[in-house]
Amino acid sequence: MSLSLVQSRALVGLQAAAVTVEVHLANGLPNFMLVGLADTEVKEARERVRSAILNCGLDFPHNKRITVNLAPADLPKDSGRLDLPIALGILAASGQLDPRRLAGYEFAGELSLSGELRPVRGALAMSLALHAAGARAKLVLPPGSAEEAALVPGALVYRAGHLLEVVRQFLPEPAGAAAAAQDWSPLVTQPAAPAATYPDLADVKGQAAAKRALEIAAAGSHSVLMLGPPGSGKSMLAQRFAGLLPPMSVEEALQSAAIASLAGQLALDRWGMRPTCSPHHTASAVALVGGGSPPRPGEISLAHHGVLFMDELAEFPRAALEALREPLETGRITIARAARRAEFPAQFQFIAAMNP
Repeated sequence: MSLSLVQSRALVGLQAAAVTVEVHLANGLPNFMLVGLADTEVKEARERVRSAILNCGLDFPHNKRITVNLAPADLPKDSGRLDLPIALGILAASGQLDPRRLAGYEFAGELSLSGELRPVRGALAMSLALHAAGARAKLVLPPGSAEEAALVPGALVYRAGHLLEVVRQFLPEPAGAAAAAQDWSPLVTQPAAPAATYPDLADVKGQAAAKRALEIAAAGSHSVLMLGPPGSGKSMLAQRFAGLLPPMSVEEALQSAAIASLAGQLALDRWGMRPTCSPHHTASAVALVGGGSPPRPGEISLAHHGVLFMDELAEFPRAALEALREPLETGRITIARAARRAEFPAQFQFIAAMNP
């Protein structure tokens, strides 16, 4: 069969839209064409996929016209997450894999030239998208990304560190080898209590009135503005504010971790800990609320269910401060661009400090 379909996901904000990688091999002038609104990183997958397949000792169809379509065609695709599904699609279309056994799986991973799989950002967002849709698809991800995706309750995640590990599970079944993939068991991650601890407010000596004010703010979800001369302990107090907040629920921890995963900043040893973001006073409005193409979360979204601390408040640009109005009221930020728009959550407690 010269046509194969492999399922994957593309990130648009926190949404992980389904992508079908369609690979067709035909006779004609040898060519490797990739279509479907692919960004530069995706187009470069042609060289990575070709080298990875050859270095793994597999056959690359050099004498065929290869057409790879990333559907839907109007959905932008970026990063190297589609390397693995493209490689599997070529192997399935050339008869080296059984296309029927790929059904029910979704793949993502960047390939090195040797065939090793590298982690991709947003793995937790992919798993959450499947969980929210009620789908029972199985995710195949590289080490580092698989552990993130397995944090979602009930997720079926398989970890693979090399292209050959994946290929072995989907070879055409010879007679009497129907159970060849039974040793490939889903990854199980049990989120434990945070290994790290918050800085303790007891480290601050004195400042009884300021401590009391922070306790009241934590109990009532109030914003705080601290005024005092340099060296009076404003930053030290603010960095300990997150420890006064109640423990995160599983749902809150997943939302916070998904945003960190999207930005490539997720650390599993800080699972369940409320984030504290402290942008520099030279930060622009885009750095605070998010932006770019594709849209990326800003500091206010990275502080979701945590604390946003802005030291030297009076030194921030006026445009940056004005951009905080809507997120403080609604708890969300919508980033609109000509090609697309993305919405990120931004429920945070605002702590600011400045000199009198």
